[in-house]
Amino acid sequence: MKEDRTEHYLKIIDEVERVRTRNNVNWMDVLRLAFRHAPEEARDLMKKINKEDDHVSVLLKQLAE
Repeated sequence: MKEDRTEHYLKIIDEVERVRTRNNVNWMDVLRLAFRHAPEEARDLMKKINKEDDHVSVLLKQLAE
């Protein structure tokens, strides 16, 4: 029974990985578009995104400890 649940979870994780892979390509395309058409604004947004990502990393580290 436990193996069935584990296998189910692993299949879901595999699907999430496939979706994220495709979506990461889309995200990079948006990023390229932003830097082509509004590089200064895109840079400012990337700084904000990076700051929030740093915060997420700190929270994840707390969960892992």
